[in-house]
Amino acid sequence: MSTDGFTTCLWFDGDAEDAAHFYVSVFKNSGIGAVTRYPEGAPQPAGSVLTVEFTANGQKFVGLNGGPQFRFNEAISFQITCEDQDEVDHY
Repeated sequence: MSTDGFTTCLWFDGDAEDAAHFYVSVFKNSGIGAVTRYPEGAPQPAGSVLTVEFTANGQKFVGLNGGPQFRFNEAISFQITCEDQDEVDHY
């Protein structure tokens, strides 16, 4: 196994880049990485975002605009351990 560890893939229907920017704005130690785009002849418009790599609180993610087959829902959640009430209120 690579020493890079795990990357969690989150499936979206067109708003992966917006979601990545949201998570990066909320969590410290975060940033946007590579963005790939659909090519000509793909099932989505050419040039639209296919994937966006991002880090949120040091954890690696990739947002995938995979289409409407699967809906983003509450089946996935982020558990955040907080130091105090102020930190809880932040999230």
